[in-house]
Amino acid sequence: MLNPFKQDSFGYNLLIKRIVIFVFGLITWYRYTRINSIKLVGAEKLKYLPPQGVLFVSNHQTYFADVSAMYQVFNAAENGVYNRLPFYTLFRPKLNVFFVAAAETMKKGLLPKLMQYAGSVSIKRTWREAGKNVSRGVDPKDIASIKKAMESGWTITFPQGTTRPFVKGRRGTIHLIRELQP
Repeated sequence: MLNPFKQDSFGYNLLIKRIVIFVFGLITWYRYTRINSIKLVGAEKLKYLPPQGVLFVSNHQTYFADVSAMYQVFNAAENGVYNRLPFYTLFRPKLNVFFVAAAETMKKGLLPKLMQYAGSVSIKRTWREAGKNVSRGVDPKDIASIKKAMESGWTITFPQGTTRPFVKGRRGTIHLIRELQP
């Protein structure tokens, strides 16, 4: 039975996290199984991954669709299903999944704030803030947060860090891989 007071490594209550993932899962499950069906290929390889220290490096051109699709696949795999996204897997989600997101994005509106509960590791981008180019060093707290997420479970990162296509990727992920050796 789930302890209603247990927290993840970032202090979020796991019962509330489960509810948030379930609610978002309801919406995205319908999208990925009825509107735009996902074809799963190779998902069975997830069963061979360790429970912690896994880094998924991806590219994206949308805001939360990519993360929600990956959550759907991870939830299915958590329940031993690798070739489809059955509805019942929403009732037993994988709770130790985290995703790296821009802190400024996660503060805009109710939806991103709820997504923080689902597993956001919010970081300050070094090259852009509030739609303007900036140049600042990496905040060591951000690296520590990503490391904490990886030590606690699986982490998803999008190194390009933009929703515009064909933009040059960022070097930060290479440094993470060298330092943390996922």
